[in-house]
Order: sequence, then C-alpha cells, then structure tokens
Amino acid sequence: MNKIYNEKEREISIHLVSDSTGETIDSAVVAVITQFPEVKKKEFFWPMVRSVEQINNILEKTLENPGLVVYSILDDKNRKLLEQGCIKQKLPFISPLDTLFDTINSNLSIAQTKIAGSQHRIDENYLKKVNAFEYAMQHDDGQKISSMNQADIILVGVSRTSKTPTSIYLANKGLKVGNIPLVSNTPLPEEIFTFHKPLIVGLIKDPRSLMHIRQTRLKLIGENHATQYADINSIKLEIIQARKIFTKYAWPSIDVSRRSVEETSAAIIQIYNQLK
Repeated sequence: MNKIYNEKEREISIHLVSDSTGETIDSAVVAVITQFPEVKKKEFFWPMVRSVEQINNILEKTLENPGLVVYSILDDKNRKLLEQGCIKQKLPFISPLDTLFDTINSNLSIAQTKIAGSQHRIDENYLKKVNAFEYAMQHDDGQKISSMNQADIILVGVSRTSKTPTSIYLANKGLKVGNIPLVSNTPLPEEIFTFHKPLIVGLIKDPRSLMHIRQTRLKLIGENHATQYADINSIKLEIIQARKIFTKYAWPSIDVSRRSVEETSAAIIQIYNQLK
C-alpha cells in the first residue's frame, strides 16, 4: 500500500505548506482532486510557515502522518530544509507554482522580489474584489433593484439555483453581480427591462434535483408539511415559465443541474467576455 494513499479508505494524505495564507496551493489541490471523485482528501494545513522551527515541526508531523507535501515557500533556506526532510522520509513533494514562476521569470527583464504573501497585497485589483463583494451582498435576492443598473451581471432564477454563491464567486473575480429570484406568478421588477449595462443570465435546474434540494431545505428549517415549494409539478411549471421568460428577452441561460458553482461561474464569465 502506498504510504500516502489508503487504498481501503480511498483516502490520500496531503500536507499543504505555505509561507502565506496557503489559499493558492489549496485551490490548486482542490482543482486536481476533483478529477478523482472517488478519492477523499485527508488534509494537514500549515500556513504562515516562515521559520526553521516551523519546518522542523512539520517534518515531525509528516513522520506521524505521511503524505504528499504541496508547498509554496520563497525563503531558500526553509524551502531546502523542507525538501531535504521529504527526501529523507521518502515523501513525494511538489511546488506547483514553480513552473509558472520560472516561465514568467524567464520572459521578464526585471529582477524578482521574494515577498511572502505578495499575491494578497492591497492593490487596485484587491479593492475591486472587496467592492464587488459588498455589491453582491447589497444586491442579493432582489435587494436594491434601482441600483442594479450598475451591475456587470444580473442573475435571474427560481429558488435554489445557486444564485447567491455564484454571485459571491463572481465577486471574487472582481465582477459586480446582483441576483433576482423568479417567483411563480409574480412579475419581474420593471426596472430591469430598462437596464443597458448588465448582462442578464438565467439559471435553471432539473426539476427533480430541485425538488430534493428544496425538500432538504424545508427539513432544515423544521417545515414538515407538504408545500408547493417542493412539489414536483409546481417546480416543473416554474422551470417552464423561467425558460419562456429567458427566451422572450433573449437572455442566455445556464442549466446548473450538473455544474459546480465554479463551473457555472466559468460559463457566465465566458458569455460576459464574449459580449464585452
């Protein structure tokens, strides 16, 4: 049995080691692990690692819990110490940003600056994301319709089509996003038909999948009585009405049934970039 992979449990052990927040390498690992849906991840997270003592502590822990070591460390001394420890313990290790860094560095005629966490410095792009996040929160679930004309994107969809998480994900890309719920037999706000700037995207979902999600939602809030909200025939009617609205106004629509929020957002960004 591979010492980093428990075949019986179908679980891989991974140590994430970073001299900053670790968000970047965590995202890289998540992106790869999702390609192996049958594999679980046992994660050991080591952020803000900037001293020899911290590296030695991590190497002690890898002895107890062997695993793949994924790291992002700029300090040469700490980096070398971690790599030597992995070699000694016969652990696989990788710095996923190295190839990208080397490629960019070889094509630049300026000196590099090794600043841990510099990707998170407060710059114009960072402030843009903060503003976009605040905008998404203020314009969630049909709030402040009158100022949605300043949005980059407006999401329209029936309940439980991931409008809010998709709005937040897109905000992290610096896009101002509002979202409006489609309620059966209730007209959409007239204002949105006067907007010229925002891209309006419709979100739909498979009725049966939507039914299960809504039933779970009702149980979580302690509602055990049958309602139209989770009735399959009512949901089918909602989806039919939604499709008619999207077709009438020529709004692009996305079926989110088998898409993650990331995949839905990527599709929306693709449409947005094509229409810019």
